[in-house]
Amino acid sequence: MEYNGWFKRNTSSLEGKTVVLTGAAGGIGTQCCFHLARLGADLVVIDRNIDGLQKLKESLLQKYPALNVDVISTDLSNLEDVKKCVQNLKQLPKIDVLIHNAGVFRLPVRHEKGDYNIIFKVNFIAPYYITKQLLPLLEKGGKAKVIVVSSLAHKFAQYDENDVDYSGNTDDQKIYGNSKRFVMFSLMRLLKDNDKVDLSIVHPGISYTNLMKNFPKFISKIIELPMKLIFNSPKKSSLSIIKGIFGEHGYCEWFGPKIFSIWGMPKRKRLKSCSPEEIEKIFVKAEEIYQEINKKMAD
Repeated sequence: MEYNGWFKRNTSSLEGKTVVLTGAAGGIGTQCCFHLARLGADLVVIDRNIDGLQKLKESLLQKYPALNVDVISTDLSNLEDVKKCVQNLKQLPKIDVLIHNAGVFRLPVRHEKGDYNIIFKVNFIAPYYITKQLLPLLEKGGKAKVIVVSSLAHKFAQYDENDVDYSGNTDDQKIYGNSKRFVMFSLMRLLKDNDKVDLSIVHPGISYTNLMKNFPKFISKIIELPMKLIFNSPKKSSLSIIKGIFGEHGYCEWFGPKIFSIWGMPKRKRLKSCSPEEIEKIFVKAEEIYQEINKKMAD
């Protein structure tokens, strides 16, 4: 694929802009960092894999020696880690773009009594908490952007007041989909009337990334080559995030691959997967969880 023409039509310089991105040390996150560096952004990259972050920084600086890039090692399933990450980010003069790219899929959902499962924590609680905490910084400059990397799997779940994080469910797709449903629709509702911060929900399509390595090893090996041949590469999939930074979409819309939401370049599409009533329920519960987590953080 020839990327130069697409970038000329869909982007502009990000020089002087600060972009924060989670899940930077692999797959789509890494490819997105190279796109952002190409556009001149100052980067703050976050991942639990500190070695991967250091290698990413070295690779970025080899190609773009003048790039400003900082790394923050953070485990998004650990709320104390998330709190420290937020404290570090609050030291920045401003944040122009906040990209919630990190995500986990097929992990054990067991957890301590009274706590939420790890998938719900990483995919929803951490990004919601980070966004709420950083809103003053996002609102400080001009028009800021929050990007949520979502998934078609959100269609496989519905809000369940009796099992909010789907810990009682055994279907991996539904557990993952519920966490993505929560993060996309809670932040959509949170930022609906904010005139200083815009939200873009993006779907990168299907691509072989580190997320697939959460499958059993033998399954991961079997599907690796077919997925690489059939579906978008991480480099191409990451263009949905870039489109989210520069493109505008309305309430209950998102950017995703144009062909069946799986193949091709990103295109704006209408989201019909969640009713206004369910969005409101998700938002109310998200706020309850935020207050609960915030209280724990303060103790």
